[in-house]
Amino acid sequence: MKSPETTPAVEEPASGAVTTFDTFARFAATAPPAPPQPGQAPRSLEERLAYHSQFVTVRTPAIENLSRSVRTLMILGRHQHVTARPSLIVTGPATTGKTTALLEVGRTCHLAHTRRAHPGDDSVPVAYVLVPPGATAKTLACEFARFLGIPVTTRMTTAQITTAVCHTYTAAGVKLVLIDEIHRLNPRTSSGAEAADWLKDLTERVGATFVYAGIDVTASAVFTGVRGAQLAGRASLIDCGALPARAGEREPFRELIAALEAALDLHAHRTGSLPRLASYLHERTAGRIGSLSRLIRQAAIEALLDGSERITKTLLDGISLDHLAEEHYRPRTPTRRTRPGSR
Repeated sequence: MKSPETTPAVEEPASGAVTTFDTFARFAATAPPAPPQPGQAPRSLEERLAYHSQFVTVRTPAIENLSRSVRTLMILGRHQHVTARPSLIVTGPATTGKTTALLEVGRTCHLAHTRRAHPGDDSVPVAYVLVPPGATAKTLACEFARFLGIPVTTRMTTAQITTAVCHTYTAAGVKLVLIDEIHRLNPRTSSGAEAADWLKDLTERVGATFVYAGIDVTASAVFTGVRGAQLAGRASLIDCGALPARAGEREPFRELIAALEAALDLHAHRTGSLPRLASYLHERTAGRIGSLSRLIRQAAIEALLDGSERITKTLLDGISLDHLAEEHYRPRTPTRRTRPGSR
């Protein structure tokens, strides 16, 4: 397997920022930030701060696997009309790049359609929807309606909204539906069961390939009971877990670090110094891509602000990461209990 590639890509926006067609289309079409190029004039401090704030997306094996699988399933289900098309589920722990992978695949599909589209083609290739907390059939239907700007009133029934969604999505030619935060769906509750049934009904009425993403989906309520078995029977899994320090002869995490380091725009940084810290960085982030990206981006910004222009272990160790990573790296020391009578 080849090493991860670093490709310029817009930084993943806040999830709610791309849950309408207009915002998703802008996200997909926005010119990505580019790493420094040989012979390029030095960028200003403000430009480099903005660049490291956005930074690049590394095309990891998980993203490549998802892209290949989505392309295959879209072709497989193109002429399947009687039953729901086969689907995919991107699963893994928090901060391992699931949403990034989902959006990157959606972006690629959107741009590919745009390049092929003839003048006047107003079809919509991709829809991106977040499962709302405590999802019910009606709130989930409203999220699908919101993406394409389908008018919804409080007096409308779930059936009415569903009819409008199915009609509009079919008329718009939606071919790929990305559903994020699927772990929020809880079929063990009555409202969650209705939402799961609604989603199953939608997959049978809309001629699109559905891709779901969520935290540890196989261990969540989503895969439980009869409804969970139906989903598991139709969906293939893409594991977007933490990267191991070593996999056979390869060192995937070190390769990822090297790809991120190559994209830095720091004048005094020594190439190769971050890969040499691979063991420390793996322990620091538990191999989670999101935590590693944040750590390197934040360190780069601090190196720019303090004028050092390089990332060192001392700088990295002084940065506080997300709570999940910090709890892994610096577990709380249990309070020693004093035995009765001792002083």
